[in-house]
Amino acid sequence: MPDPAVPPTPAVPLAALLAREDLALRRIAGPSDPALVIHAAHTSEMSDPYPYLLGGELLLTAGVHIPAAADSGAYFDAYVSRIVAAGGAALGFGLAPVHDTVPPALVAACDRHGLPLLEVPPQTPFTAVARAVWQLLARARLAELRRVSEAQQSLAAAAARPDPVPSVLRQLAQRLGGRAALYGPEGTGIAAAGREPDPAVRDALAELTEIVRPSGPGTPTSATHATADTHLAAYALGSGFVLALATPGREPGDHTIASVAAVLLTLLTGEQHSGSGATRTAALVRLLLGGTAEEVAPLLGECGTWFVVHACPNDLRDRPSPEARGTARPAAGPPHPSDTVATTALGAALGSPLIDPAGDVVQLLVPAGREPAPHPGWTLGVSAPVPAEQLPAAAAQAARALARARATRAPLVRHGTRAGLDDLVPREDAEAHARAVLGPLAEHPALAETLRTWLSLHGSWDRTAVALSVHRNTVRQRIARCARLLDAELDDPDVRMELWFALRQR
Repeated sequence: MPDPAVPPTPAVPLAALLAREDLALRRIAGPSDPALVIHAAHTSEMSDPYPYLLGGELLLTAGVHIPAAADSGAYFDAYVSRIVAAGGAALGFGLAPVHDTVPPALVAACDRHGLPLLEVPPQTPFTAVARAVWQLLARARLAELRRVSEAQQSLAAAAARPDPVPSVLRQLAQRLGGRAALYGPEGTGIAAAGREPDPAVRDALAELTEIVRPSGPGTPTSATHATADTHLAAYALGSGFVLALATPGREPGDHTIASVAAVLLTLLTGEQHSGSGATRTAALVRLLLGGTAEEVAPLLGECGTWFVVHACPNDLRDRPSPEARGTARPAAGPPHPSDTVATTALGAALGSPLIDPAGDVVQLLVPAGREPAPHPGWTLGVSAPVPAEQLPAAAAQAARALARARATRAPLVRHGTRAGLDDLVPREDAEAHARAVLGPLAEHPALAETLRTWLSLHGSWDRTAVALSVHRNTVRQRIARCARLLDAELDDPDVRMELWFALRQR
């Protein structure tokens, strides 16, 4: 017997209807499983209601169709079997005016076929039962809409985190109460969240992903499979990526929630975010930040001014910079795929695809018309808006702003726009002066970084120690060594001003 094609709407537990004291319904036959649900209420006095049922209904009858010579039980057996074949969820029999009691042969037939039989008392009209079902369905629909809406909001928030793909999978697994996994173009698992399924279920899920993976006409974009206790689903995301789900059941809103997650993951793993595209973008940004005005201007097109943004994830914010550790910054290599997705999401939030994940710091170029704003999970340093030929100088501004943001634990710090000494001294003279003043620190990057941080925090030992993730005594020792190498009195405000000006030219 085929499964009934019940409507794709939230169902109402039959127990909830029986709990309504105003209806006074009583179950007198059939199973009492609390998991039994109904999708609608329908009244019919047809001897064969099969053609009029869609599945999942509570069928209400007063027994008008029962012939007088129906005591043998054959009529009731055929009647109940047709209701079960049509997918009816339960049968409600109304007492009076036709029958004073429920026919015993009907009770026996319902027990044989496993169909719940409810006795409807004379004082309860069928319209009251139908209205109660409608009210319970409306309440269930509202709850389901709220569940879907909350899931959409949580998935969107997860997609904006620094680790968007794992975050989206975690939220999806939590919302559906199962397993969510992302498979790559080669069929290998990239990330997953939720309860680990049995090996047989895991293998079946991997096989299901192959159905939606091939590209071209006729390839389905989704596929499902159900076992005794697990529902499997696979969604093609494009570029060979597949979202796979294994859940205990399948609620009406689950497909909507999964579809939202599929759209978000498609955006996060699309071709424009692939390794080759990210590499080209990183190469472009590095050229722009280090190229001449003649090289840069044609690449930037018609945009006149730009922000340079330096960003680091908050989990790296409290780590000392390579300069503070006294080590050289590692050469930038191919970023990890999850890092690429995270930085792409950051670029999308700031409104720019020009991203370079270089080591612990991500560099971005943002058109000046799009003002950078704080982004959850990231610490940002933003330069002043500059034309193309001044991008290298703006990169230095962004680096200093990020250093101050990390030191002060601010989500975003902008480079100051008011006029300063930099505007009064020619750039070449300022750099020559800085090299002369800071020459003794040239071979000690950790000392220079410590001095810069200490001056930016107004000589606070504790805050400098926190910013550099070192002990406060280490800060004191480094500053004392700076004073000896520079032969300077660091308590003198004039000396501090001169050193700060020199450090800003580095």
